[in-house]
Amino acid sequence: MSEVISATVEHPSPVAFDATLDRLTKAIERAGLTIFARIDHAAGARHANLTMPPTVVLIYGHAKGGTPIMLAAPQAALDLPLRVLVRDDADGRAFIAYHPIAPMLLAAGVPAALANRLDPAQKLLVEALQS
Repeated sequence: MSEVISATVEHPSPVAFDATLDRLTKAIERAGLTIFARIDHAAGARHANLTMPPTVVLIYGHAKGGTPIMLAAPQAALDLPLRVLVRDDADGRAFIAYHPIAPMLLAAGVPAALANRLDPAQKLLVEALQS
């Protein structure tokens, strides 16, 4: 039997989409983390002749944080690196959203001491909105 962890944390941004994306990018890089990919879903929609509000997922992390976790529980690699969604709603308000990583890692069999190791990398996202 498998367990699905699907909680999502969402925070409104006090600034517009582009400024929100910029704040997150700078906060991630200042923390010494790498942005491995930037997925622009709205651009993909345009390519398919569809429209959607600005929607970008940043995939980020660092091998020093993730490798020990994946060594302890290889299935954790399905949830790493970390991700954050930056989106506009229908009214043009920007939001960020992410899945809290610790519960997902615990469900994958990662020991608690390691599962909580990445919490600061997600906390910095919320802090970036406040700066």
